[in-house]
Amino acid sequence: PSLTALVEPFGNFSPMRVLWWSIGASPAYEIFAGSTEILGGMLVIFPRTTTLGALVCLADMIQVFTLNMTYDVPVKLYSFHLILFSLFLLAAGSRRIISFFFSDRAIRPSAQPPLFRTVHANRIAFILQVTFGLYLAVMQLHGGIKVWYTRGGGRPKPSIYGIWDVAQMTIDGQIRSPLLTDYDRWRRVIFDFTTSTSFQRMDESLANFGSSIDDESKTLTLAKDNDKNWKTNFTFDRTARDRLVLDGAMDGHRIHMELELVDRNQFSLVNRPFHWINEYPFER
Repeated sequence: PSLTALVEPFGNFSPMRVLWWSIGASPAYEIFAGSTEILGGMLVIFPRTTTLGALVCLADMIQVFTLNMTYDVPVKLYSFHLILFSLFLLAAGSRRIISFFFSDRAIRPSAQPPLFRTVHANRIAFILQVTFGLYLAVMQLHGGIKVWYTRGGGRPKPSIYGIWDVAQMTIDGQIRSPLLTDYDRWRRVIFDFTTSTSFQRMDESLANFGSSIDDESKTLTLAKDNDKNWKTNFTFDRTARDRLVLDGAMDGHRIHMELELVDRNQFSLVNRPFHWINEYPFER
């Protein structure tokens, strides 16, 4: 889960984000679910394991389609099409599959005719099929690695990465008390990505900005996606590991903020270790 997800009220999440962050909160399940999808796809590539691969894909996609439908994820039709493709691959051997699971009769070998008349042509078709399947797998692996290092856990993080509580804030020299009714007073500043920064107001709503950080000049530049003419700069000074000072201007007002770093490990969602035996349910 992103840093903003850790401090944003749960009730503000859409059903899709609840699903996304729930899966992301359990990397082991995320890896398991993704690995089963890869397994089904790889088994489908080879003719001798197509039936087994289609069964694995069918089970995978029924789960994915159910989640998409119940959590309002946009790719409902796409996952449903993958279910139909799996059923299409299973159709030719449906009688053998039904007999295997629901009868005590011996299962005869598949009687499907070869694709081509000659052994040489079928061998070429097999090589092309496997080569194309492996090409798709390699391309997906390459794309996954790229996403991991640009937007995932392996992405570069800003030097001032973290959730920062605004301990004190002044606007035009006037100290603003942390009142829930003060819309202009920030509650937190969140540096999670190198290209964006989030500010959380006292009412816990979020304001997101495009951003860039220059560590040499210690400058933070903010911009708005919906207003190309809006831009502002802050200077920052990290006086200690858990202390940060921001000075700058925003919407015509001089702003000074003194920030304190929040320990990410204080959140139960990310610090709860694995327990093989639970004496009591850990529900918080």
